[in-house]
Amino acid sequence: MGIRPAKCYRDLKRPWTRQSRKKPRKGYVKGVPFPKITKFQFGNPKGKFGLRALIVAEHDIQIRHNSLEAARVSINKVLEKELGIENYFMKIRVFPHQVIRENAMATGAGADRFQSGMRLSFGHPIGTAARVHRGQPVAEIFVDPSNESVARKALKVAKSKLPLTYAIEVEKMKN
Repeated sequence: MGIRPAKCYRDLKRPWTRQSRKKPRKGYVKGVPFPKITKFQFGNPKGKFGLRALIVAEHDIQIRHNSLEAARVSINKVLEKELGIENYFMKIRVFPHQVIRENAMATGAGADRFQSGMRLSFGHPIGTAARVHRGQPVAEIFVDPSNESVARKALKVAKSKLPLTYAIEVEKMKN
């Protein structure tokens, strides 16, 4: 079975991470899978760059870990191909903390005999998501001002990997 579409998880609702008052040691979610995104920085962190480009969220949203990984890979691929590893620094600014759960429903003949429906429908952890608010940067790139078009191109490709809409902001930095 594949993953559900992003529209199932993108709304920013109350985070239902179980916290028990009577038994606090049981107040954490067990069995959370590791996020697909593991590296958050690429390129040359010690370089002196004069331009900073950002992807900024235009809505409050949850971004799943596999979507963040796809955006990171696409940014890194464009920048490394066109600029080389030493001429940029890229950083993902959000981390997927929110646990996503799914109450898997059985289908087919006789499924009603062994399913409890919405009784005990807390669900099993299937992944994680980053909670992003409006105006919060999702990713940033540092490059030389002469490479602004490459940075914009990389962020435009990454925008297509993320749910909903984002703005690209470019600002010159003071050294």
